[in-house]
Amino acid sequence: MTLFQALLLGLVQGITEFLPISSSGHLVLVPFLLGWEITPELVFPFGILVQLGTLVAVFIYFRENLQQIIQNFLNGLRTRNPFEHPDSALGWKLIGATIPAGAIGLAFNGSVKTAFQSPVLTAAALFVTAALLLISERIGEKTGEIANMDWKDVLWIGFFQALAIFPGVSRSGSTIAGGMTRGLKRSEAARFSFLMSIPIMLAAGLEGILELFRSPHYTQFLPTLIVGFLTAAVVGYFAIDWLLKFLNHHSLKGFSIYCILLGTLVLFLNYAI
Repeated sequence: MTLFQALLLGLVQGITEFLPISSSGHLVLVPFLLGWEITPELVFPFGILVQLGTLVAVFIYFRENLQQIIQNFLNGLRTRNPFEHPDSALGWKLIGATIPAGAIGLAFNGSVKTAFQSPVLTAAALFVTAALLLISERIGEKTGEIANMDWKDVLWIGFFQALAIFPGVSRSGSTIAGGMTRGLKRSEAARFSFLMSIPIMLAAGLEGILELFRSPHYTQFLPTLIVGFLTAAVVGYFAIDWLLKFLNHHSLKGFSIYCILLGTLVLFLNYAI
């Protein structure tokens, strides 16, 4: 992987991690569409580590919210009233929403790594993302706030996050859709989606780092990983801000159409050419 390729893929990751069009899917499809030959042992770790770049963007963008959540979460543990403060309760809900994806991710870890090298599977999964986005626009009142979520809502959204372990199924798209089908406003569903990405992306990032270090050639990959990481972090910050504002006044239908068109293009190129 060249530095230019790492820069472009970091840019793609930064934009698509938060837009509901699947960042992992784009990291598979962009090299396929451009005819790039990426070292197989680098594909999975690179995809995970640039996700850590966008995780940094989440930390920076929501730093004040996270500070309040952590502070009240720890106070709740100290006073033995973990759900008394809304921010403390939100901390527990973010942890709870991680459980389904964590369990399913461990169970299907090998299949996920295989999917990261399959444009056809990724294209098919984009149709799943498109369907979830369209369904979410038809179900739910879209008036709810994060503070009013109950544990059924949390586990439901967590299940939707579990669907996104395969590239092509957008994590942000599926979790925003899950929140909207439980009545959350679009922007509130997106905010919860971004916050709940923290535990699962930290865990996935640790796995990616360990896998990278298991490679005998990992030192030669470091420059490209650093470029991809930094690019994803910077671009991701602005992508969060843009999407939250966009969802205040627009639906997800445009993103659904994009996923359908991209998936169709990839299948056409794979089978017709």
